[in-house]
Amino acid sequence: MPWDLAVVLGLLLVCIVLFIIDWPRMDVVALSAMVALPVLGIVSVQEAFAGFSDPNVVLIAALFVIGEGITRTGIALQVGQWLARKAGSSEAKLVVLLMLSVGLLGSVMSSTGIVAIFIPVVLNVTSRLNIHPGRMMMPLSVAGLISGMMTLVATPPNMIVDSALKSEGREGFSFFSFTPMGLSILVLSVAYMLVARHWLAAKSSATTTHSRRRTLKSFIDEYQLQNRAFRLQVPYSSELVGRTLGELDLRQRNGVNLIGIERQGRGKTYLLNPISQTEIRPGDVLLADLVHPENDLEKFVDELGLVVLPIEGSYFSQQSRNVGMAEVAVVPESGLIGRTIVEEKFRTIHGLSVIGLRRGGEAIKGAVAEEKLRPGDILLVIGPWKQIHFLRTQKRNFLVLSLPAESDDFAPAHSQAPWALASLAIMIVLMVSGVVSNAVAALIACLLLGLFRCLDVETAYRSIRWQSIILIVGMMPFAIALEKTQGIEMAVDFLMNTLDGAGMHVLIAVLFVLTTGFSLVISNTATAILMAPIAMSIAKQLDVSPYPFVMTVAIAASAAFMTPVASPVNTLVMGPGEYKFGDYLKIGTPFTILVLIACVILIPWWYG
Repeated sequence: MPWDLAVVLGLLLVCIVLFIIDWPRMDVVALSAMVALPVLGIVSVQEAFAGFSDPNVVLIAALFVIGEGITRTGIALQVGQWLARKAGSSEAKLVVLLMLSVGLLGSVMSSTGIVAIFIPVVLNVTSRLNIHPGRMMMPLSVAGLISGMMTLVATPPNMIVDSALKSEGREGFSFFSFTPMGLSILVLSVAYMLVARHWLAAKSSATTTHSRRRTLKSFIDEYQLQNRAFRLQVPYSSELVGRTLGELDLRQRNGVNLIGIERQGRGKTYLLNPISQTEIRPGDVLLADLVHPENDLEKFVDELGLVVLPIEGSYFSQQSRNVGMAEVAVVPESGLIGRTIVEEKFRTIHGLSVIGLRRGGEAIKGAVAEEKLRPGDILLVIGPWKQIHFLRTQKRNFLVLSLPAESDDFAPAHSQAPWALASLAIMIVLMVSGVVSNAVAALIACLLLGLFRCLDVETAYRSIRWQSIILIVGMMPFAIALEKTQGIEMAVDFLMNTLDGAGMHVLIAVLFVLTTGFSLVISNTATAILMAPIAMSIAKQLDVSPYPFVMTVAIAASAAFMTPVASPVNTLVMGPGEYKFGDYLKIGTPFTILVLIACVILIPWWYG
């Protein structure tokens, strides 16, 4: 083996291992590899950084912005409400409508984004139907993954294999080239999940707390906060009067987490958001909870001269115009993973307090603010509704799972939804007609969304998942390096010698298995970048059309059904669905085999 190929393979192996152990972040690993390849003399600097000028990278970034526009204007939420009405009381009908809606909507926006939007919708619908969320979250994630198989722009692997075709001088795929396979697999998945859902959580009883539409009082009960939340009035004689919260530092000194301050003014009571500059006044009522449940409340009250006031379960409902709550999941790509709420200065940055933590379906007792966060952790936050709604835009770190029933009165306006739909329609028409390139069509749609005030510039930049962009750009030089060092040629020769005389159906099956195997341990984007050149070389050696082979890579890269870490889509539903690792194997393995069979039969038929 040539030394330069050995270096490339060694570096690739290191990247895969780091992807599997998830340290450091995937974009950091890809960026390091992109720097290492030219330093080692494997590729030129121009080749290493060529990904930044790739139109498909621009297209992917623009699609993140378009997805945010669809989210902010409430289009997906309206689809969810329609879904709830149409499903009626039928669980089977809900499965069909849910999967079809997610599959079609996800064809023009990020699969992760569409699943994130639909998780709260599914929680609300299952609540009304008295169904355990676990019965619906798996169909949701499966449909989200399959939505990536529906159109050219649905997921990065599709655009990567399209790029591989064009780099060889071939005509790329059209906007709807993937649709026949995607629709076929979507229909297959709906039929499969109508059966497989019975292998998941059983129908819940009326008393199951996690599946009904909850109120603020419900959150208090579920997170066992009844004995931790309390109200303390500050009399004139208290030593707190005239001092700021920054000076007092109640959390560190007294183990008390301040949630809000009730203050009288102009004939009514206001609930202030506590910040370090807030000065305590006589008559203020402190709304707080104990950092450590075992802390001595009586001692704290006596030392500071406070008066304990009653707090009932309905208190938060009565204050619902001033204070809200929400369950927030920590997403797989979050920068909070491995850090505590205190270390992240959560309240300072977001204006909200974390008063509860659920992990694996169980509420954590003790000092939740001192727990190191893990992917899928569910936080209960409390604070102003405005801050809670703003948290919904922080998708890099959080996913707002559910809001209490009281939040309905504070839902944002959806008046710009028609303009968002018009912008989306213009993009699709431009892509299908081929008047301009796909990247330009997507950028036109972004500009229209801004013009129609569907989103502002700051929100647009914030919506781009830069980690995904850097991962794609960073892994692209590996394809060039493997080609220059003859690694792809050697891999193809090995496959062809091993499968000597095998027909196209066997080659497609092997290519599918290899691609799916890689996608279980590294991202589907990185998998497509590595496997697309191999698929092209197999076709060239056989002197046949490359389209069936690269289509197989694209479909297999999105068929990450078997583990919760294979895709962010799977990780997102793990907490709300209360799934174990084995649930993904139980549901995903048979379905992956079905998709393999469908690809072996349909791809040669559809694509020649």
